[in-house]
Amino acid sequence: MDDIANDLSTTIGRRIHAERSMRDWSLAGLAERSGVSKAMLSTIERGKTSPTAALLVRIASAFGMTLSTLIARAELQGGGLLRDGDQPIWRDPATGYVRRHLSPASDMPLELIRVQLPAGAKVNFPAASYAFIKQQIWLMSGRLEFTEGDIVHRLQPGDCLALGAPSDCSFHAPGPDTADCLVALVRG
Repeated sequence: MDDIANDLSTTIGRRIHAERSMRDWSLAGLAERSGVSKAMLSTIERGKTSPTAALLVRIASAFGMTLSTLIARAELQGGGLLRDGDQPIWRDPATGYVRRHLSPASDMPLELIRVQLPAGAKVNFPAASYAFIKQQIWLMSGRLEFTEGDIVHRLQPGDCLALGAPSDCSFHAPGPDTADCLVALVRG
């Protein structure tokens, strides 16, 4: 999985560069819009580091897209079938959060994502990362504490949570096992 993660980091870096170039933005322009330093952006674009989820959310938001859309644009090449071995997997180097993009590229507004969060890990996302999507989370195994603004939802296996209006959110796996969930995103 490390080779796949490294390949995806390189692919994400190229996609960020392409998105920036399409907008005719300099590194300084993207840095200003995203709050990510020029040095870090350059390192990411060259595939020299595996960026954290928090950094990728800030970059995607600067482009007016979700993290999911940015990663999908980076990796998926189209077609109606996305085989298990071809599904892009990305691992947050800071938390061990694993995100597997299950949906094939299509014009449909629905995306299915499998998220695995190691016991004890926590990942925070700003409200901006939810601005363009509706989302539901179905917990398959483990336990998940999902904080949505000031509300903490404690999910058990089989529970499904529909998120409300965009707010700062966090995924936390209190343990003792990995939280394994299916996230359904609808763009719109």
